Amino acid sequence: MFVVIKTGGKQYVVSPGDKIKVEKLDVSEGAEVSFDALLVSDKETIVGTPYVAGYKVRAKVLGQGRGKKIIVYKYKAKKRYHKKQGHRQSYTEVEILSITNGKEGKGAEKKVAAKSTDGGDAKTAPKRATVSKAKVSTAK
Repeated sequence: MFVVIKTGGKQYVVSPGDKIKVEKLDVSEGAEVSFDALLVSDKETIVGTPYVAGYKVRAKVLGQGRGKKIIVYKYKAKKRYHKKQGHRQSYTEVEILSITNGKEGKGAEKKVAAKSTDGGDAKTAPKRATVSKAKVSTAK
């Protein structure tokens, strides 16, 4: 079973036991955080609009850190302009503990799946009539 979660403007595919580095979260080391599920895939796939109702992903914060330094170098030709700057992105490392369904029973899952796979809700625009352009001849 895997789930797609969203945090820090990015999406991650996770399973229980995975360790991932996400954008920095303001939580202390050892604390638990929960994420909403965007997509759940087990025997069938459930897509949320925007989140799957009832599904939560529990994770434990392992630590905070900073990534490798990258160099940002700006240069303008023939103008004697050079600018060198470094950057280190902060991150939070989390371990996925479990994926839980807050709804009781299988009826809730079927209801969410039926709603998301409907496909008949989208309205299609009527096709435009094609207009043929007649050639205009000029006689001289």
